[in-house]
Amino acid sequence: MTPKVQSTTSSRNLHTGAVNSWSPTSFGLEGTTEYGVFNISVYGPHTIRVQVSRTGDFQPNPYSVVKAPLSEGFEVSDAGSHLLLQTDFINVEISKTPFAVTFKDSKGEIINQDDQAFSVSWLGTEVTNYKKLQDNERFIGLGEKTGNLDRSGSAYTNWNTDYFAYGTEDDPLYMSIPFFVGIHDKGSYGIFFDNTHKTLFNFGASNNRFAYYSAEDGEMDYYFFHDAEVKGIITAYSELTGRMQMPPKWALGYQQCRYSYYPESEVLTLSQTFRDKKVPADVIYLDIHHMEKYKVFTFDGEKFPDPKAMIKTLKNRGFKVVVIMDPGIKTEESYEPYVDGKDKGLFLKYPDDSIYEGQVWPGWCAFPDFTKPETREWWAEKMAFYTEAGVDGFWTDMNEPATWGQCTPNLIDFDYEGQQVSHRKARNIYGMQMARSVKEGSEKLISDARPFVLTRAGFAGIQRYAAAWTGDNVASEKHMLAGVRLLNSMGISGIPFSGYDIGGFAGDAAPSLYARWMSIATFAPLFRAHSMINSNDAEPWAFGEEVEEISRNYIKLRYKLLPTIYSAFYKSTQTGLPITESLAIQYGQDANVFDTKFENQYLFCDAFLVAPVKSKRDIAKVYLPQGEWYYFFNDHKYSGGNSIFIESPLNYLPVFVKGGSILTLQSETYHTGEDHDGVLNLHFYKGQGEATYLHYEDDGLSNAHKEGDFCKRTITLNSEKEMVQISEQAGDHNSTYKKYKLHFHGFKAKSIRIGGENKNLKTESLAFLEKLTEFDPLPEHLHPFHEVQNVLTFEIDNTTNPIDIELH
Repeated sequence: MTPKVQSTTSSRNLHTGAVNSWSPTSFGLEGTTEYGVFNISVYGPHTIRVQVSRTGDFQPNPYSVVKAPLSEGFEVSDAGSHLLLQTDFINVEISKTPFAVTFKDSKGEIINQDDQAFSVSWLGTEVTNYKKLQDNERFIGLGEKTGNLDRSGSAYTNWNTDYFAYGTEDDPLYMSIPFFVGIHDKGSYGIFFDNTHKTLFNFGASNNRFAYYSAEDGEMDYYFFHDAEVKGIITAYSELTGRMQMPPKWALGYQQCRYSYYPESEVLTLSQTFRDKKVPADVIYLDIHHMEKYKVFTFDGEKFPDPKAMIKTLKNRGFKVVVIMDPGIKTEESYEPYVDGKDKGLFLKYPDDSIYEGQVWPGWCAFPDFTKPETREWWAEKMAFYTEAGVDGFWTDMNEPATWGQCTPNLIDFDYEGQQVSHRKARNIYGMQMARSVKEGSEKLISDARPFVLTRAGFAGIQRYAAAWTGDNVASEKHMLAGVRLLNSMGISGIPFSGYDIGGFAGDAAPSLYARWMSIATFAPLFRAHSMINSNDAEPWAFGEEVEEISRNYIKLRYKLLPTIYSAFYKSTQTGLPITESLAIQYGQDANVFDTKFENQYLFCDAFLVAPVKSKRDIAKVYLPQGEWYYFFNDHKYSGGNSIFIESPLNYLPVFVKGGSILTLQSETYHTGEDHDGVLNLHFYKGQGEATYLHYEDDGLSNAHKEGDFCKRTITLNSEKEMVQISEQAGDHNSTYKKYKLHFHGFKAKSIRIGGENKNLKTESLAFLEKLTEFDPLPEHLHPFHEVQNVLTFEIDNTTNPIDIELH
């Protein structure tokens, strides 16, 4: 039966109506209703797709999903009043009168359900799915969104927006990730609303009946995820939308940026100052003043007379160079990229086929249509201008796209892979496709080197192409803590590689704020400081001796932790799980983690519990979830399930290690290309049960790891049996660590048996941070420089059989 045609001008809510007919398909089932058609398909045992349209066909987003539906692993049946689709983890019930969807777990508990009266409805062209609120339901995620960890009672808009100095409650921002996780008494689920139009997510704002998500146009197309753990939901979402690739190791080191470092002499002085002051660093950025009159694919001949020579000098000092690229192409007839792009028809156009122009840094500009394959290839070719000069990475900015006036006309045409759509449908995807073009260009132009792309704008799936940062933040305590929540939310939403501008982009950070921000950012995936033109200097040494020492201390700690961080990145490429992890992911049924006093806390590399505190707070209240927790700097052990007070002077950020964790550290280095001392320090923290850690190495630069040139070892700690096992190596890479040094925290053993031989453990002092020369206010009883631990060092053979270690 053909569905009835609804008016798109109706001012009343129009429901999908009752099911008229249905039939099984290779991937699930499909059918018609009074006013539409529906298609429900299986993408995995944890993942169901629901599509509803009133036009009789579907026009899905071609950019976000990389997985195909499954043709097995499910059953479809007619239960009379409803249709039933079942996988091992999800039971989907489709009510016939009217059409409405209920999701249950394998035990029959309702996890999520439509509001039966409204379900999928239209108001004019706006399409909405109304979901009944469950008891004690909380909502987390939705990507780059300000506000509290728990999104209940709030509403958010997805519309990529250039927002200088945004407020810590403002919305929308630069990036749109329409994926969230719901948590309630019966379990948890995720929903990805795959519609690139402007969307609205209402989590019970101004009503107590339903949550809903709507798009101003297009069809209802969403993916539902369920697993016993939130981690499983994020893994299923990232399997659907793709995962990041291993970044170059230098991208995990400290990165220094300013709007702008110029001329060439200032850049060279900056690099030498890092080395002279023994502050580790890997990356220097060139912002828009490197260009001639802000025109992309140029260097200013006066400020940078010999960019190749400058970049060569920087590389000799151990620095990589990242340049900014804005999409705006100045409409100047003597400017080759404009003339070439115009001749090839690659710019955004009005419906009358004339080129759209908007004002941005260079003046009036044309904008490449990155939703057109030919444009992406063209832009990638133009990047040779930079790669031939020695540039290593690319920073895509202003790619919402941003223009002065902040009101791009909606009638502008985008190719959208041949569909020909307006700005309303294509805006949210534009920045993602620019990042895609840049990544693909970098892969082609820089031989066998992993790309590094940093983007401001994006959409679901952006993690396949770029790291992300949170845009033009402000030098304030509120922004420092809001940035933590933004990163945690992006991690929930499938973007593991993200960061914020340390110290704040707009305004001038107080010395204490900069120091605290630096300590927090040490435990963030992207470790980049950035500041604005006409602001005070904002390098680690610009705030006085105390801040310089604190900054150097934490940056050195970051480089010591690189084996742990690099292994965590590898794990994320396999699972999609975040590097910075909101406590709501592992402890979502614990109401304390949503308390505004504790909502900023997070896990880093699944081992560290980081409690961000304001710069002038000497006593911090910290919530420790269930388990055992060790204060990182002196091994004092605390029982979880409690809140504690801990002294937190400026040079000691409250950081704890989860009992049962395994950490790997290396010696100090001043950039990632510098050799360490060849010793891998393994730290074992006693906890409960058994825990595993995957240590991962490769050359850190090339793609040889894809052909087996890697080194992996699984390290297992059984705290109760006091046993450690180190597996034999997998992969062909020669590890750079020739010795292992074992450190045992919380164990009382005095000796171990290894390789059939008893060895005594030595007692050594340990300090993860160096003592400051003049500024060290931590009380003597908490001081980390008087603690002792049990250690053992032994040679490691990369081809050895598994190593069994038993403590005595």
